[in-house]
Amino acid sequence: MEPLSEFCHPGTEYRDEMVSVSPTVSLRVVTFSPPQPSKNPPVVFVPGWITQMNSWKEVLRALTKDFTVYYIETREKISSRVEGKVAYSVEALAKDIAAFISNNHLKKNKYILFGSSLGATAILDACRFIQQNPLCLILIGPNAVFRVPKFGMVIIHVFYPGFYLFVKPFIKWYLKNFRLNTDADYAQYQKYCGNLDAADPWKLKRAALAFSKYEVWDLLDTIDAPTLIVGASKDTLHEPKNLERMVSMMPNATYLDMETNKITHSKRMVDAMRKYIARIK
Repeated sequence: MEPLSEFCHPGTEYRDEMVSVSPTVSLRVVTFSPPQPSKNPPVVFVPGWITQMNSWKEVLRALTKDFTVYYIETREKISSRVEGKVAYSVEALAKDIAAFISNNHLKKNKYILFGSSLGATAILDACRFIQQNPLCLILIGPNAVFRVPKFGMVIIHVFYPGFYLFVKPFIKWYLKNFRLNTDADYAQYQKYCGNLDAADPWKLKRAALAFSKYEVWDLLDTIDAPTLIVGASKDTLHEPKNLERMVSMMPNATYLDMETNKITHSKRMVDAMRKYIARIK
Protein backbone atom coordinates (compact mmCIF):
# COMPACT_ATOMS: atom_id res chain seq x y z
CA MET A 1 0.00 0.00 0.00
CA GLU A 2 1.14 3.54 -0.71
CA PRO A 3 2.12 5.84 2.18
CA LEU A 4 -0.77 7.66 3.82
CA SER A 5 0.60 10.97 2.58
CA GLU A 6 -0.65 9.93 -0.88
CA PHE A 7 -4.24 9.79 0.39
CA CYS A 8 -4.61 13.32 1.72
CA HIS A 9 -4.21 16.98 0.84
CA PRO A 10 -0.63 18.30 1.11
CA GLY A 11 0.18 19.32 4.66
CA THR A 12 -2.46 17.10 6.27
CA GLU A 13 -1.46 15.38 9.50
CA TYR A 14 -2.51 11.77 9.94
CA ARG A 15 -2.56 9.11 12.63
CA ASP A 16 -2.97 5.37 11.96
CA GLU A 17 -4.07 3.36 15.00
CA MET A 18 -6.11 0.45 16.28
CA VAL A 19 -9.16 1.61 18.23
CA SER A 20 -11.14 -0.61 20.59
CA VAL A 21 -14.91 -0.54 19.99
CA SER A 22 -15.77 -3.50 22.24
CA PRO A 23 -13.93 -5.87 24.58
CA THR A 24 -13.26 -8.25 21.68
CA VAL A 25 -12.95 -6.00 18.59
CA SER A 26 -10.46 -3.31 17.58
CA LEU A 27 -10.66 -1.47 14.29
CA ARG A 28 -8.09 0.33 12.21
CA VAL A 29 -8.86 4.05 12.23
CA VAL A 30 -6.88 6.60 10.23
CA THR A 31 -7.43 10.17 11.42
CA PHE A 32 -6.67 12.93 8.93
CA SER A 33 -6.38 16.50 10.26
CA PRO A 34 -6.45 19.33 7.68
CA PRO A 35 -3.43 21.61 7.20
CA GLN A 36 -5.28 24.65 8.57
CA PRO A 37 -7.93 24.88 11.32
CA SER A 38 -11.42 24.57 9.85
CA LYS A 39 -14.96 25.18 11.04
CA ASN A 40 -16.21 22.26 8.97
CA PRO A 41 -17.70 19.37 10.96
CA PRO A 42 -15.55 16.23 11.18
CA VAL A 43 -16.41 13.37 8.86
CA VAL A 44 -16.75 9.77 10.04
CA PHE A 45 -15.96 7.82 6.87
CA VAL A 46 -17.07 4.17 6.64
CA PRO A 47 -16.10 2.48 3.34
CA GLY A 48 -17.77 -0.57 1.83
CA TRP A 49 -17.38 -4.31 2.23
CA ILE A 50 -13.66 -5.33 2.15
CA THR A 51 -12.94 -2.01 0.39
CA GLN A 52 -9.34 -0.83 0.32
CA MET A 53 -8.34 2.77 0.88
CA ASN A 54 -6.95 2.97 -2.67
CA SER A 55 -10.54 3.12 -3.91
CA TRP A 56 -11.08 6.42 -2.10
CA LYS A 57 -7.81 8.23 -2.82
CA GLU A 58 -9.34 11.05 -4.87
CA VAL A 59 -12.19 11.60 -2.40
CA LEU A 60 -9.85 11.61 0.61
CA ARG A 61 -7.49 14.09 -1.03
CA ALA A 62 -10.39 16.47 -1.64
CA LEU A 63 -11.99 15.99 1.79
CA THR A 64 -8.86 16.40 3.87
CA LYS A 65 -8.21 19.86 2.47
CA ASP A 66 -10.54 21.30 5.12
CA PHE A 67 -12.30 18.43 6.93
CA THR A 68 -11.05 16.26 9.76
CA VAL A 69 -11.71 12.70 8.59
CA TYR A 70 -11.97 9.54 10.69
CA TYR A 71 -11.53 6.71 8.19
CA ILE A 72 -12.83 3.52 9.83
CA GLU A 73 -12.12 0.02 8.52
CA THR A 74 -14.99 -2.15 9.73
CA ARG A 75 -14.61 -5.51 11.43
CA GLU A 76 -14.98 -7.70 8.32
CA LYS A 77 -11.78 -6.22 6.87
CA ILE A 78 -8.43 -7.93 7.17
CA SER A 79 -7.10 -5.09 9.37
CA SER A 80 -9.48 -5.68 12.30
CA ARG A 81 -8.35 -7.48 15.45
CA VAL A 82 -10.90 -9.83 16.98
CA GLU A 83 -10.72 -12.14 19.97
CA GLY A 84 -12.74 -15.34 20.00
CA LYS A 85 -15.96 -15.79 18.09
CA VAL A 86 -17.56 -12.46 17.11
CA ALA A 87 -20.51 -11.50 14.93
CA TYR A 88 -20.08 -10.02 11.47
CA SER A 89 -23.68 -8.89 11.00
CA VAL A 90 -24.71 -5.42 9.83
CA GLU A 91 -25.98 -4.76 13.36
CA ALA A 92 -22.55 -5.62 14.79
CA LEU A 93 -20.87 -3.18 12.38
CA ALA A 94 -23.50 -0.57 13.28
CA LYS A 95 -22.81 -0.92 17.00
CA ASP A 96 -19.08 -0.46 16.31
CA ILE A 97 -19.82 2.84 14.56
CA ALA A 98 -22.03 3.99 17.44
CA ALA A 99 -19.32 3.04 19.95
CA PHE A 100 -16.69 5.00 18.04
CA ILE A 101 -18.89 8.11 17.98
CA SER A 102 -19.62 7.83 21.70
CA ASN A 103 -15.99 7.14 22.66
CA ASN A 104 -14.79 10.16 20.67
CA HIS A 105 -17.42 12.46 22.20
CA LEU A 106 -18.64 13.72 18.85
CA LYS A 107 -21.27 16.35 19.52
CA LYS A 108 -24.88 16.33 18.38
CA ASN A 109 -25.34 17.89 14.91
CA LYS A 110 -21.60 18.63 14.76
CA TYR A 111 -20.29 15.76 12.62
CA ILE A 112 -21.09 14.01 9.34
CA LEU A 113 -21.53 10.30 8.68
CA PHE A 114 -20.18 9.42 5.25
CA GLY A 115 -20.32 5.87 3.91
CA SER A 116 -20.47 3.70 0.85
CA SER A 117 -22.13 0.37 0.04
CA LEU A 118 -21.99 -1.84 3.17
CA GLY A 119 -20.53 1.08 5.13
CA ALA A 120 -23.55 3.21 4.18
CA THR A 121 -25.94 0.43 5.19
CA ALA A 122 -24.15 0.05 8.52
CA ILE A 123 -24.54 3.81 9.06
CA LEU A 124 -28.29 3.57 8.46
CA ASP A 125 -28.49 0.72 10.96
CA ALA A 126 -26.30 2.61 13.44
CA CYS A 127 -28.78 5.49 13.66
CA ARG A 128 -30.87 3.49 16.14
CA PHE A 129 -27.87 3.13 18.47
CA ILE A 130 -26.34 6.62 18.19
CA GLN A 131 -27.17 9.04 21.00
CA GLN A 132 -25.53 12.11 19.42
CA ASN A 133 -27.30 12.59 16.08
CA PRO A 134 -25.10 13.72 13.15
CA LEU A 135 -25.54 16.88 11.13
CA CYS A 136 -26.33 14.68 8.12
CA LEU A 137 -25.71 11.39 6.37
CA ILE A 138 -23.89 11.21 3.02
CA LEU A 139 -24.48 7.69 1.67
CA ILE A 140 -23.16 6.31 -1.60
CA GLY A 141 -24.99 3.25 -2.89
CA PRO A 142 -26.21 1.80 0.43
CA ASN A 143 -27.33 -1.81 0.12
CA ALA A 144 -30.98 -2.33 1.03
CA VAL A 145 -30.42 -6.07 0.70
CA PHE A 146 -27.42 -8.25 -0.09
CA ARG A 147 -28.29 -10.50 -3.00
CA VAL A 148 -26.59 -13.88 -3.06
CA PRO A 149 -27.90 -16.45 -5.57
CA LYS A 150 -28.92 -19.86 -4.23
CA PHE A 151 -25.93 -21.61 -5.77
CA GLY A 152 -23.74 -18.93 -4.19
CA MET A 153 -25.17 -19.65 -0.75
CA VAL A 154 -24.40 -23.35 -1.24
CA ILE A 155 -20.81 -22.50 -2.08
CA ILE A 156 -20.51 -20.15 0.91
CA HIS A 157 -21.87 -22.79 3.28
CA VAL A 158 -19.66 -25.63 2.12
CA PHE A 159 -16.42 -23.97 1.13
CA TYR A 160 -13.45 -24.09 3.49
CA PRO A 161 -11.89 -20.60 3.75
CA GLY A 162 -8.45 -22.13 3.33
CA PHE A 163 -9.49 -22.90 -0.27
CA TYR A 164 -10.39 -19.27 -0.98
CA LEU A 165 -7.67 -19.10 -3.63
CA PHE A 166 -9.71 -21.54 -5.74
CA VAL A 167 -13.12 -19.93 -5.10
CA LYS A 168 -12.00 -16.36 -5.76
CA PRO A 169 -11.92 -16.64 -9.59
CA PHE A 170 -15.55 -17.81 -9.56
CA ILE A 171 -16.59 -14.77 -7.47
CA LYS A 172 -14.83 -12.45 -9.92
CA TRP A 173 -16.48 -14.20 -12.88
CA TYR A 174 -19.93 -13.87 -11.28
CA LEU A 175 -19.44 -10.16 -10.58
CA LYS A 176 -18.19 -9.46 -14.08
CA ASN A 177 -20.90 -11.37 -15.92
CA PHE A 178 -23.98 -10.94 -13.74
CA ARG A 179 -23.67 -8.00 -11.32
CA LEU A 180 -21.48 -5.27 -12.84
CA ASN A 181 -21.82 -3.15 -15.96
CA THR A 182 -18.23 -3.48 -17.12
CA ASP A 183 -18.96 -1.72 -20.41
CA ALA A 184 -19.90 1.47 -18.56
CA ASP A 185 -17.33 1.24 -15.75
CA TYR A 186 -14.63 -1.42 -16.08
CA ALA A 187 -12.61 0.30 -13.36
CA GLN A 188 -15.26 -0.79 -10.82
CA TYR A 189 -14.63 -4.44 -11.69
CA GLN A 190 -10.86 -3.98 -11.39
CA LYS A 191 -11.31 -2.31 -8.01
CA TYR A 192 -13.46 -5.15 -6.70
CA CYS A 193 -10.93 -7.71 -7.90
CA GLY A 194 -8.29 -5.91 -5.84
CA ASN A 195 -10.58 -5.90 -2.81
CA LEU A 196 -11.18 -9.65 -3.14
CA ASP A 197 -7.46 -10.31 -3.47
CA ALA A 198 -6.83 -8.50 -0.18
CA ALA A 199 -9.76 -9.98 1.79
CA ASP A 200 -9.56 -12.26 4.83
CA PRO A 201 -11.43 -15.41 3.67
CA TRP A 202 -12.45 -16.44 7.20
CA LYS A 203 -14.08 -13.09 7.93
CA LEU A 204 -15.45 -12.96 4.38
CA LYS A 205 -17.37 -16.23 4.79
CA ARG A 206 -18.88 -15.29 8.14
CA ALA A 207 -19.87 -11.85 6.89
CA ALA A 208 -21.44 -13.22 3.70
CA LEU A 209 -23.60 -15.62 5.71
CA ALA A 210 -24.74 -12.82 8.04
CA PHE A 211 -25.36 -10.19 5.35
CA SER A 212 -27.38 -12.54 3.13
CA LYS A 213 -30.25 -12.39 5.64
CA TYR A 214 -30.29 -8.61 6.05
CA GLU A 215 -32.81 -6.03 4.83
CA VAL A 216 -32.85 -2.35 5.76
CA TRP A 217 -36.46 -1.45 4.85
CA ASP A 218 -38.01 -1.51 8.33
CA LEU A 219 -35.52 1.05 9.68
CA LEU A 220 -35.86 3.75 7.06
CA ASP A 221 -38.90 5.66 8.32
CA THR A 222 -37.22 6.08 11.73
CA ILE A 223 -34.18 7.92 10.33
CA ASP A 224 -34.94 11.63 10.28
CA ALA A 225 -31.41 13.03 9.87
CA PRO A 226 -30.91 14.98 6.63
CA THR A 227 -29.63 12.38 4.19
CA LEU A 228 -28.09 12.55 0.74
CA ILE A 229 -28.23 9.19 -1.02
CA VAL A 230 -25.97 9.06 -4.03
CA GLY A 231 -26.58 6.50 -6.73
CA ALA A 232 -25.04 5.60 -10.06
CA SER A 233 -27.59 4.64 -12.70
CA LYS A 234 -24.99 2.56 -14.56
CA ASP A 235 -23.89 0.72 -11.40
CA THR A 236 -26.21 -2.29 -11.43
CA LEU A 237 -24.62 -3.90 -8.38
CA HIS A 238 -26.03 -1.22 -6.07
CA GLU A 239 -29.50 -1.34 -7.65
CA PRO A 240 -30.52 2.28 -8.36
CA LYS A 241 -34.22 1.40 -8.12
CA ASN A 242 -33.69 0.27 -4.55
CA LEU A 243 -31.92 3.54 -3.75
CA GLU A 244 -34.84 5.56 -5.07
CA ARG A 245 -37.23 3.45 -3.02
CA MET A 246 -35.12 4.04 0.07
CA VAL A 247 -35.28 7.80 -0.45
CA SER A 248 -39.07 7.64 -0.81
CA MET A 249 -39.34 5.86 2.56
CA MET A 250 -37.12 8.27 4.51
CA PRO A 251 -38.58 11.49 5.95
CA ASN A 252 -35.65 13.76 5.07
CA ALA A 253 -33.72 12.20 2.19
CA THR A 254 -32.57 13.49 -1.21
CA TYR A 255 -31.41 11.43 -4.17
CA LEU A 256 -28.54 12.30 -6.51
CA ASP A 257 -27.60 10.22 -9.57
CA MET A 258 -23.90 10.44 -10.50
CA GLU A 259 -24.15 7.78 -13.24
CA THR A 260 -21.05 5.66 -12.56
CA ASN A 261 -19.20 4.20 -9.60
CA LYS A 262 -16.07 5.94 -10.85
CA ILE A 263 -17.68 9.38 -10.51
CA THR A 264 -18.98 8.63 -7.00
CA HIS A 265 -15.37 7.91 -6.04
CA SER A 266 -14.04 11.18 -7.46
CA LYS A 267 -13.63 14.81 -6.41
CA ARG A 268 -17.06 15.47 -7.91
CA MET A 269 -18.53 13.48 -5.03
CA VAL A 270 -16.92 15.85 -2.52
CA ASP A 271 -18.18 18.85 -4.49
CA ALA A 272 -21.72 17.43 -4.31
CA MET A 273 -21.32 16.87 -0.58
CA ARG A 274 -20.22 20.46 -0.03
CA LYS A 275 -23.25 21.77 -1.91
CA TYR A 276 -25.58 19.57 0.12
CA ILE A 277 -24.09 20.70 3.44
CA ALA A 278 -24.38 24.37 2.42
CA ARG A 279 -28.05 23.81 1.59
CA ILE A 280 -29.06 22.17 4.89
CA LYS A 281 -27.17 24.49 7.23
